[in-house]
Amino acid sequence: MKHLVLGGVRSGKSAFAQEQVAASGKPVCYIATSQVWDDEMEKRVQQHKDNRPQEWQLIEEPLALAAVLNGVNSPNQAVIVECFTLWLTNLLCLEDEARLQQEKAALLLAVEQFQGDLVLVSSEVGLGIMPMNALARRFGDEAGAMNQALAKLTDRVTFVAAGLPMPLKS
Repeated sequence: MKHLVLGGVRSGKSAFAQEQVAASGKPVCYIATSQVWDDEMEKRVQQHKDNRPQEWQLIEEPLALAAVLNGVNSPNQAVIVECFTLWLTNLLCLEDEARLQQEKAALLLAVEQFQGDLVLVSSEVGLGIMPMNALARRFGDEAGAMNQALAKLTDRVTFVAAGLPMPLKS
């Protein structure tokens, strides 16, 4: 089962996604894409760590997400990836267009070929006003396109708002 979980900041998407991957009954690998750049982000990362079981395997990878997914691809594995919008941010900040395109294509192929249970977490960023700067607009465009591509590759898509899951595709 491949499941895309979307939501805004503090929407409850992480808790919902963790419940979904835990329900598989398989060993869980948590792939984290965030990078800690300041104290506030460090607190957010620690909160996420505190809210998940310690027996889950943790892999931290901010860029080469497809390679990591390929490395844990097994029918007997449950994987949660959090989060795609942070991963896109990391790639956009490299200012390397070729690397961005290569990583996106490789990632979509890795998701398509994944054999285990896969829960993908991504922020829905397209519900607000049009950003004022070019990088923010590019980010919104890239995130929207990635979410649409992932939705096509997954069996289920759930939007979470105020802690309430709303199925979009099942």
